[in-house]
Amino acid sequence: MDKKVIREKQDLTYLKWSHVRNSSGTAGTFLKSESTIDGKKKYYKLSNFDSERGVVGHECVNEIIVDRLLTILGVEHLSYELVYADIEVDNRIYSTYLCSSFDFKNRGESKLAMDDFYRSNSEKGESHYEFCVRQGFEQYINQMIALDFIILNRDRRGANIEILRNARAHTIRFAPLFDHGLSLIYTCMTDKDAEGFDIMDDKKCQNFIGSYSCLENLKLIKRPKEVFTGKLSLEDRDYLFSDLNGVLSDVFLDKIWNMIYERYLFFESLA
Repeated sequence: MDKKVIREKQDLTYLKWSHVRNSSGTAGTFLKSESTIDGKKKYYKLSNFDSERGVVGHECVNEIIVDRLLTILGVEHLSYELVYADIEVDNRIYSTYLCSSFDFKNRGESKLAMDDFYRSNSEKGESHYEFCVRQGFEQYINQMIALDFIILNRDRRGANIEILRNARAHTIRFAPLFDHGLSLIYTCMTDKDAEGFDIMDDKKCQNFIGSYSCLENLKLIKRPKEVFTGKLSLEDRDYLFSDLNGVLSDVFLDKIWNMIYERYLFFESLA
């Protein structure tokens, strides 16, 4: 079993945090930082942060859950750690869980947002999905669409899909799937909120590929049974939530599991 949750408190007060506005339209900010470890860049991010109350969200926990889900389904993705740490923001110390991940670029690669890549290389009248298919990325995009339905990802803008290019080697590839914090029941702040959340609701989402509906976007996938190489089973619950007891309440964990499993079964029924 992977060890992605570090519950022993770390001292990360040396990190300097920059503010990034929450693109979902909700109040608050997401803070990001970075460091270099053995010559390799490492990135850190917090859940939704409020200057008065501190860290109020649980988006970082979603990253770990989705990381593990993608491992089960056999999809290439960015690997995260969930770390309990002291941090310093605006001369105040906060104890919180945060996410960390290493840079996914190989030496010589530069990254380009998918929306910019589309604008520079698409043909007249070509949809975003058709463009990706023509570029040879159909499997990747189908996996992304299916995943975003299962976890109800609200923020798959063009900037959250990246192309990695190596000009000297003349190679181009998609970055591993990343940034899944604004998913699942991230809008719920209390157990009561979680209990009332409709796990099958088709909420409006920011999708560069397809429409605002993650459900409608499933119609773009021509061969659903070929999307994932792995399968999710009831036995996988323990793996998804390993070391997360007490990080989220049992009410949250139950709701998140039911959401993932029921939406996964719906997608499987299409095959």
